Amino acid sequence: MGKCSTMLYVGLDVHKESIAVAYAPDVHGAEVVSLGNIGTRQCDIDKLTRKLTSRAPQLFFVYEAGPCGYWLYRYLTRKGLACAVVAPSLIPRKPGDRVKTDHRDAVQLARLMRSGDLSLVYVPAVEDEAIRDLSRARGDVIKDFKAAKCRLKSFLLRHEIRYTGPTGNPPTSAGSPGSSVRRRHNRSSSRNTSAPSPNTMSVSSASRLNFTNSSPVGGSFPSSRPFRPCAVCNLSSPSPPSPSSAISHVSITHAS
Repeated sequence: MGKCSTMLYVGLDVHKESIAVAYAPDVHGAEVVSLGNIGTRQCDIDKLTRKLTSRAPQLFFVYEAGPCGYWLYRYLTRKGLACAVVAPSLIPRKPGDRVKTDHRDAVQLARLMRSGDLSLVYVPAVEDEAIRDLSRARGDVIKDFKAAKCRLKSFLLRHEIRYTGPTGNPPTSAGSPGSSVRRRHNRSSSRNTSAPSPNTMSVSSASRLNFTNSSPVGGSFPSSRPFRPCAVCNLSSPSPPSPSSAISHVSITHAS
């Protein structure tokens, strides 16, 4: 029956390492034949096309759009073969049919393509796909930036630092994330007695860094903790407490 057909509808279930193949002759009532799995190399595709061309002069390939992209579509069309990409969400499925395998997917694609029940999707050109990848990459970078900014602001909030800088756009060289949040060490007693600037809020170590009776297990944190510069976020982070070292005064400056 396959020798009398003039066209074969070839269903491909494409994966990273293998491709499940099935074909359906255009003869009415002909059974769909499964050819098993093949590799994803170009030589494997060429071997498949030679084998199927010996059974019918015309071939029509179809596969689902997925993470493997459109390389197979472009390769087959460059060889002069007809190929189409379908939307997986628009493939008709029977109610209650929950069994899904590579073999059944390939057979179903070939059968539905022969009956004309598949919805084709637009395959973008190489230039259009490059612009699409660039737009998606930009969206991912913006999403990662917002997540990193949220983590940094949460870290500052845990250390009782309020960020008052600009929000929304990524920081530039003129306004880095640490330009609006700074800690200044005042170890001199003369500086402690000086009047603070309007944008400076001075907090004593006894009232701000005293964590006694706040441990959930009954212990206590030291009442004073020295600070040292942090190389990661260009801020000041607490260092391990030392009995012989204590801060007499900590000043938090909010740059305008």
